Formats: sequence, structure tokens, C-alpha cells
Amino acid sequence: MVPWHRIVPTWDPSKSAAPREGVDARHRMKRTCEPELLDGLPFDHPDAVHSRRDLRIVNRFMRSLRWFGRTLPGLVRPGEPVLEIGAGTGELGSHLIARKVAVDGLDLCPKPPRWPAGRQWHQADIRTFGGYGEYPVVIGNLIFHQFSDADLAALGRAIGPGTRLVVASEPLRSRLSQRMMAAVAPLLGANHVTLHDARVSIAAGFLGLELPVALGMDPALWEITCSSALPGIYRMVAIRRA
Repeated sequence: MVPWHRIVPTWDPSKSAAPREGVDARHRMKRTCEPELLDGLPFDHPDAVHSRRDLRIVNRFMRSLRWFGRTLPGLVRPGEPVLEIGAGTGELGSHLIARKVAVDGLDLCPKPPRWPAGRQWHQADIRTFGGYGEYPVVIGNLIFHQFSDADLAALGRAIGPGTRLVVASEPLRSRLSQRMMAAVAPLLGANHVTLHDARVSIAAGFLGLELPVALGMDPALWEITCSSALPGIYRMVAIRRA
């Protein structure tokens, strides 16, 4: 994984746009946010169940669990609670809890049947959740891209001064990623929901410093590294300066 850029205190997001390194200009595209089909389906709808199965395959392909499992232990302090936003069916949280990272989940969907005992599950809207102040660490896997820039700005304000670490893994936005997913996903048995949502998710993904800019992270207060990994992966680690 090769860092594009580390924000330094002299960078002012109010005066300059986030650089968009990491993707060939031929494959760049404007960020757009459209509704995802999975979000509009009942939790137990067969198409939703199949699509969540597809997402587990995508996560294995992206090595998301491995990346979070490798990244967080060196950054989370002993005893710190971690909040996973958009925790979904709980695979990432359960993976991290097994590695002694104290993760609680936040999602609109109900608590997964196999969610580890002793860890909280908040069934609430990420945008209106009032408990961010209890969590010094916030993580998200394939969730930040689902929000508009306005919603991300509000989320950044809601996370608040009590949070010192934000870690995210998201789609890297490019036409090449869309073409690759359109070619590979049917071979993996992906259904129409997944094929639609994959295209929409990539179009709503991030480049360069777009995610921390959208969250309103002041470089004087945060040390931020945004990086890319193939195929089509965008990752951010943001640590509040002491």
C-alpha cells in the first residue's frame, strides 16, 4: 500500500481542493451518490441475503478484515472502546473482538445472532446517533462512501473532539474499478443487487484527500494518511494530534 499524501499543518482545505493522485486521469470520474438497492430491501429479503453473501466475498477480495486486524492493534490504546459504524452483519467487528479489540457495532439493522456477548450493538441511524462521545476510536468498512459530502460533514462534526482515531476502508473511485467489478462479479455469482450497488459504490468512492476533507478534518488537528491498494481500494488512517 503506497501513501499518496500525508497532510501537513500548512495545508488548508478551505483554500485548495484535495489532490487526486493514485488513479490515471483516463479512469477518473466525478463523485456521485445514488441510493443502493440493498438499503431499500427488507433485511431478510432473499436478494438482500444473497447480496450480503456477495459482500463477504468482496471483503475477502479486498482483504479488509486482515487490513483492519493488522492496522488497529498498533493504534488502539489498551482499554479503548472502538465503534464500527455500518457494522452490518458483524463479520469485521467479530474478527477484531477475537483479536482483543473492544468493538461495539452501530447500524440500522438488528444485532447479528452471532455478535459476541459483552459487546454493545447500537441499532440507530449513523447520522443521528448521539453516542459518538463515548468512543475515542471510530472505524468504518465500505460505509463512508454511502453518504453525500453534506452528510459526511455532519458526521465529522458529530464524531466530535473526543475521538482521536478514525480508520476507514472504502472503494477507490475509477472507471477501471467499475469495469473490473462488472467483469468479475458475475463469475462469483453476484446477483443484480450487488452488480448495481458495486457500480454505485465505486462512483461514490474517494480519491486523494477527499474523505478527510469531506469529514472536515483540520490538518492542524489531525495527522492523516490516505493510501491506495489494488484492486480499487482506498484507505484512510486519521490520528488526532496531541
